[in-house]
Amino acid sequence: MRKFGKTFLSVLLALSVAVLSFSFCVSAEGERDYTIVSPYEDVIWDGENAWGAYKGNLHTHSTASDADEDLNAMILEHYEQGFDFLSMTDHGVTGVEWNKKPYQRLLYSYQYLMGKSVTPLTDEQYYGVLAGTYPLAKTNEPRGFGMTCVTGGNELNALTLTKSHVNGYFLPSNYGNQNLGFENGFEYAINQVDEIGGLSLINHPGDWLASNQNKDAVHDKKNIEFFADLLLRYDTCLGMEVFNEDNGTEPYNRELWDNLLMEVIPYGDTVVGFSNSDAHTLDNVDSSYAVFMMEENNIENIKKTMKNGASFLVTHNVRANELLGPDEEMDVKNCGLPVPEFKRVEVDGHKVKIVFEHANNLTFVANGDVIAEKDYDTNGEYTYVLDLDSIDGSEDFLYVRAQLIGEGGMTLTQALVIDDGTEPLKYERDNSPAAIFERIIFALKSSRFYCIFQELIRLIVD
Repeated sequence: MRKFGKTFLSVLLALSVAVLSFSFCVSAEGERDYTIVSPYEDVIWDGENAWGAYKGNLHTHSTASDADEDLNAMILEHYEQGFDFLSMTDHGVTGVEWNKKPYQRLLYSYQYLMGKSVTPLTDEQYYGVLAGTYPLAKTNEPRGFGMTCVTGGNELNALTLTKSHVNGYFLPSNYGNQNLGFENGFEYAINQVDEIGGLSLINHPGDWLASNQNKDAVHDKKNIEFFADLLLRYDTCLGMEVFNEDNGTEPYNRELWDNLLMEVIPYGDTVVGFSNSDAHTLDNVDSSYAVFMMEENNIENIKKTMKNGASFLVTHNVRANELLGPDEEMDVKNCGLPVPEFKRVEVDGHKVKIVFEHANNLTFVANGDVIAEKDYDTNGEYTYVLDLDSIDGSEDFLYVRAQLIGEGGMTLTQALVIDDGTEPLKYERDNSPAAIFERIIFALKSSRFYCIFQELIRLIVD
């Protein structure tokens, strides 16, 4: 009996030690159960080798397509406003060096009938702009830093009537100029860019979804799956415009971006956010733009940053949003107010350290919801450390991102993806008969003839 007692006690003690050891291991593992993968992890924020914060716009128009401003004036306005890089992306017209005249489409010959022309920069202007030696109009002094010409940009939707716009980049100068509208429905354009080895992004998706009239469209599962399907099947399609011009047609793009992130991250992918002015007039040049963190301002680094997402999204036209804030709209373009600025984004274990200035509100978003928020005085530089382990439900987060609001507008980080070590799902497109039938109907409705017929019916009804 005593022997059994000793044996029982020994077993009980062993089990207790095992349980305690298991509990400790789980706890220890719990501290290492995921990694925050930051697109800014390689950025050198200060010191002798600090990277630069370069202001750029990758979506702009001129009289080479449907804008009101001559090519020459549009480029020089960006130079005047301190842009570090610019891509001209006229509709169906691939951008070339700024001292060359781009391809002239018959479609846009109406510009000449209206007394407008397409005037490239002179050689003196072009090389002066590239070097920063060309004098600014407001001071008549050299700017002191150059503006990089990003050639090969094209908004591939010359005759698209459904607002299914796609920007292609790094295209040959003769590629994409002959399109006649077959790009309706997104995929033709994305596939075209993919085949040539370029990069693409989905422009102003809110315009296509008409989400400014129906905000539920950005939460519609079919719409989310539609865009996610394109992003998952084409590695060269990097993401979507979160900010576009004054965001009038895009007030809920932040919510759509969050939904797409939640849809694609389980497959080991992400959605890079972009911010562009889509300027057709000079007064909109200052509406929305991006800040790229780069070692040096050149084409190679611009292309690299487009892909890795080491950038920030800026807009001076902030739309109210009851889910993500703010409560009231802001329009501060062309006001010269200091823009909310991220000075540092660093990850330490499960903590995200943010250093910023010119902002009175810092908000963190994860899985489409606000998880932390703090208000500040706009004067001064501030530091905030977000400890995800202190946030309820953080074990289910797929990403976290930060946004700043200040007198000068709004600035967003890219998504910092949370990797828990789980093997990514393998994406398989839905090829059920119902899905294939839907795609056939969509293709028919995206055809040029259907769209033209649809527009004629609208004109008659209206």
